[in-house]
Amino acid sequence: MATHKTPTNETPLVELRGAGKAYGNVRALHGVDLTVRAGRVTCVLGDNGAGKSTLIKIVAGLHQHTEGEFLVDGEPVRFTSPREALDRGIATVYQDLATVPLMPVWRNFFLGSEMTRGPWPVRRLDIARMRRTADEELRNMGIVLDDLDQPIGTLSGGQRQSVAIARAVYFGARVLILDEPTAALGVKQSGVVLKYIAAARDRGLGVVFITHNPHHAYMVGDHFDVLRLGTVELDAARSEVSLDQLTNHMAGGAELAALKHELAQVRGVDTDGLPEGGGLRTTA
Repeated sequence: MATHKTPTNETPLVELRGAGKAYGNVRALHGVDLTVRAGRVTCVLGDNGAGKSTLIKIVAGLHQHTEGEFLVDGEPVRFTSPREALDRGIATVYQDLATVPLMPVWRNFFLGSEMTRGPWPVRRLDIARMRRTADEELRNMGIVLDDLDQPIGTLSGGQRQSVAIARAVYFGARVLILDEPTAALGVKQSGVVLKYIAAARDRGLGVVFITHNPHHAYMVGDHFDVLRLGTVELDAARSEVSLDQLTNHMAGGAELAALKHELAQVRGVDTDGLPEGGGLRTTA
């Protein structure tokens, strides 16, 4: 049986050091440093093609890095499957959510890990215990649903994301990776998800929030990493960067300056009349 180092309070839960991934001659990721600590939200931002998906796949165990180091609790690892990542407490909640829309909320909560009772080989689903446990765990995260028997497909997008977060916490996640959880949501439902991201952090999890929305990131983030063309363009703690600066890094200084100039011409105003960061809100 493999033995693992005992992490200290200072040891990051997950750390990438100069990590990269190449697909043949194509470098999707290069020289990336990332640190995930308990009780902190690390936001990874970037536009399409920046390398966010590749980064997720490495940490989640779907792909192996081809350069640099990947450490969990200070120990170098090279996962060969998502199951290995889960066994080390790394859970990923993808944007499309692996749920069965017509099944009840409680059944989706335990999907693939159902509780049973009775002697083998005639064990039966322990519906009462699953229903009760799901309700307790959701409430522990501050999620109160009127009817756990309702199909999960009838919940709002924000509620479904929240159930997925609570499920990951219940099944032992120490590191929670959230893949664009607010991308397809409106303002109110995005707020619901951000609330439960903060709740997961407050329960001591290390959260990796993948997003292309700097406004959402800044509301809950403790540390920010901006990717551009597969490399880290910004690596800063919250105290080191403002929302305007984060937006500027996200949009790219040169590109944003050009856009400000174009907008100024359309509006017939001087570019100095536009606020720092362009005054633009990146939409989800």
